[in-house]
Amino acid sequence: MSDLPRFYSKRRPAAKGHSAARARPHLTGLRCRGNDTFMAKKYAPKALQLGRTVPTPETPAKAQLDTVPNPHPDSNYLARFTAPEFTTLCKITGQPDFAHLVIDYVPAKVLLESKSLKLYLTSFRNEDAFHEDCTVGIGKRLYALLKPKWLRIGGYWYPRGGIPIDVFWQAGKLPKDVWVPDQGVQPYRGRG
Repeated sequence: MSDLPRFYSKRRPAAKGHSAARARPHLTGLRCRGNDTFMAKKYAPKALQLGRTVPTPETPAKAQLDTVPNPHPDSNYLARFTAPEFTTLCKITGQPDFAHLVIDYVPAKVLLESKSLKLYLTSFRNEDAFHEDCTVGIGKRLYALLKPKWLRIGGYWYPRGGIPIDVFWQAGKLPKDVWVPDQGVQPYRGRG
């Protein structure tokens, strides 16, 4: 519920033959508190994956990424997603690769809905790709979708073959008044 604007609540199942769901199919699974249909249309123009059971996408290309309007478009602030258990497959060997992803962005008009991001990242579990391709590809797709003021992604890959690979990508111009904390992932040190 925290990803939804404050005027939404879970919709109770409608009685058989109830016409409200048919009259407003774009609000399936949600209902608006009060008589704020303008806000309902503004915030729910398409069916979000949030609040309903959806299957894991077969591939990253088939994954649906959802956005919601930024409630503070007049403010510069940083939003961070951390995915410490990202997995994909090695393009050559087919063995699993693991990474800790940190995605920072300064939103403009829209925010990334977190459940859709989780499903998108999960879809990489059966995808063969190099570390650089995954990290940069995720960054580029999010940047194209969100059109943020600034975005960066850090991919901290766990060692395979004895060599850890860290991949970093960013786009846009960081506003001067935004505090950007360290991504908080220590460089790989092995046993030393």
